[in-house]
Amino acid sequence: MLDKLKHHWNVSSRREFFARAGSGLSAIALANLLAEDGYSASKASPEPLAAKTPHHPPTAKSVIFLFMEGGPSQVDLFDPKPLLTKLHGQPVPDSIGKPSQTSRGTANNALMASKRTWKQYGESGMWASDWYAHVGEHVDDMTIIRSCWADGLNHVGSVCQMNTGSILAGRPSMGAWVTYGLGTANRNLPSFVVLTDSQDPLGGANNWSSGFLPALYQGTQFRRGDTPILDLKPPAGISDQQQRNELALLQKLNRIWAQDKQDDTELDARIRSYELAYQMQSAASDAVDLTKESEATRKLYGMDDAGSSVFGTNCLMARRLIERGVRFVELYCGSGSGWDAHQNIEANHTKWCRASDRPIAGLLTDLKARGMLQDTLVVWGGEFGRTPFNELSNVRDHNPWGFTMWMAGGGAKRGQYVGTTDEIGLRAVEQPVHVHDVHATILWMLGLDHLKMTFMHNGRAERPTVLAGEPIRKVFS
Repeated sequence: MLDKLKHHWNVSSRREFFARAGSGLSAIALANLLAEDGYSASKASPEPLAAKTPHHPPTAKSVIFLFMEGGPSQVDLFDPKPLLTKLHGQPVPDSIGKPSQTSRGTANNALMASKRTWKQYGESGMWASDWYAHVGEHVDDMTIIRSCWADGLNHVGSVCQMNTGSILAGRPSMGAWVTYGLGTANRNLPSFVVLTDSQDPLGGANNWSSGFLPALYQGTQFRRGDTPILDLKPPAGISDQQQRNELALLQKLNRIWAQDKQDDTELDARIRSYELAYQMQSAASDAVDLTKESEATRKLYGMDDAGSSVFGTNCLMARRLIERGVRFVELYCGSGSGWDAHQNIEANHTKWCRASDRPIAGLLTDLKARGMLQDTLVVWGGEFGRTPFNELSNVRDHNPWGFTMWMAGGGAKRGQYVGTTDEIGLRAVEQPVHVHDVHATILWMLGLDHLKMTFMHNGRAERPTVLAGEPIRKVFS
């Protein structure tokens, strides 16, 4: 590529090149774009983002993870408990037993019945409450897992575990593992994209980090508006040829600097990021240009309602990204622990269910109509659920012992339950499903065996599910 560019800008320092070429771009790259011109970022680097052969035939090609941050209440959404209604106001029965510790010391408080109206939907007759009436229309396409459990008791560690498998920050996120295992399926966009609503989730970029994997596997956060990636657009007055010249010289300087730093994955990712940034200037803008969508489609996603327009926009954007070959898209609803109902669960969940009900239903409808649901795995859940007993009046505490997630499309068996919680919805009792099992299942459906996916780090063969987990076979067989 350097042979094609005969002239370089003269500047006073390397720092100026970084500033003018947009060095704030996330360290994400597409190595085959460099390979087309006959070179890679460093001699030690193969093509790490080239498409890779999966371990076995996949049922899904891509994942959309709908993350309800803060902890949606399973006993008010998908897991009705008649005994909870019967025992309203009474202590937790001795036969069930109180948890040894809760986030706010609420174990001795009274049971609290759900105020929701429940309905069985579809041919499967699976339950959903009136808070999720639109989502309920799609239960026949779902496997609803009502026996999930996790290790964390508070939000930061629990959000981290749902993303990385550990309550401690520092491990790679699931999207990063997917990119590491499969490479990219597109030429002009990142393989792993994150969409938030009002703010960043607790823990921030740790939730889409590459951890100890090379930095180029980390997620790229797309922001709302016509500038989804910071520093992507060139400054006014800079021509295409000038930008190409800057990029070529900057990469040449970086490669010289990297010759004796072949283990510096941050530098390697930065070098690769500039070429991808150049390609993305048109591709990313096109992907997020929702003006090309019909008014009917926008209404389908709830974009005509102020309460659901933000998450609806992100759901529609997720579909457009998946269409363009992005493998893993994670959408946060209530980022910053919006679903954390420590104050008036009725008002809290009414708000966030309104924000997400129509957009999720619209996404499932749209994917199915376009023939995309069959190979797109849609995953719904939060970092944990909520307790069946109250914290104060009309308030539920954190519940990592038994909560609900669901999967649709991508080979997930239609219209079935996996597991159960006890009679009041406190603990998983039948076929408990840990976060590691959820991760192993997602990977398996993408064609990846979590036991075979390893990366040597500090002399240890690390894998996505740490030292536990197995695919939930009932989900896809």
